[in-house]
Amino acid sequence: MSGTRLEGRSAVITGGGRGIGRAIAEAFAREGARVVVAARTEAQIEAVAEGIRRTGGEAHPVSVDVTSDDSVTALVSQARDLLGPVEVLVHAAGVYRPNRFLDYTMGDWEEIVGVNLLGTVRVVRAFVPDMVARGWGRVIPIASTAGKYGSVLQSAYNASKHGVVGLTRCLGLELASTGVTVNAICPGFVRTEMIDEALPRMAELIGADDVAQVEAALVSRVPLGRLLEPDEVAHLAVYLASPESEAMTGQSLTISGGLIVA
Repeated sequence: MSGTRLEGRSAVITGGGRGIGRAIAEAFAREGARVVVAARTEAQIEAVAEGIRRTGGEAHPVSVDVTSDDSVTALVSQARDLLGPVEVLVHAAGVYRPNRFLDYTMGDWEEIVGVNLLGTVRVVRAFVPDMVARGWGRVIPIASTAGKYGSVLQSAYNASKHGVVGLTRCLGLELASTGVTVNAICPGFVRTEMIDEALPRMAELIGADDVAQVEAALVSRVPLGRLLEPDEVAHLAVYLASPESEAMTGQSLTISGGLIVA
């Protein structure tokens, strides 16, 4: 069923080729938004955009590397050409590399922080000026429950996501008077390709027999008793992009099946 909560809105979703980003792009299109689906892997974003168009939505694939100033500048220019002024930005691009703290290389830190935190900074800096000039905008970084608590074997990821949560608080305050709101989403364990790719390494790190054992251990921590689905996170993103969230800014909203309650 299609809705109208985002009718006519223009939106850019980074990390839109798979997982949570893909689900958000599809959900926005179902609610009437015109979307740019952005990520590094062209085949993925082209498939997402084509799927949206087949169902009657408007979607455009644009390749981007969020660690590159030039690439992000090009994304802004192309998005303007395709959609006009961009009103909603979702930054879902991210990387996850579980490891022991002493086994992370500085290159690992630079990659993880570079995409997850500095990528957020770079993309938001590029899109927010137009929103401020127009007096309206929605910025929705995808953080993580890992940005709200400590855990073993993912210090780089947690640190990067703590940074996104802190950035959201600061920007929410700083931009509140401009008509631009900034609210992050902090998902818990979501059934995505990112989790699937990390499970073998997690099994190796904890000495588990197989990935099924690791997944069962993750699920056991969730009071809801299951992993979340990307569409469930996308519903929250639709709310944050819609007029219904007008009075909310600077928040980092947890959706985790009860994994954490902060």
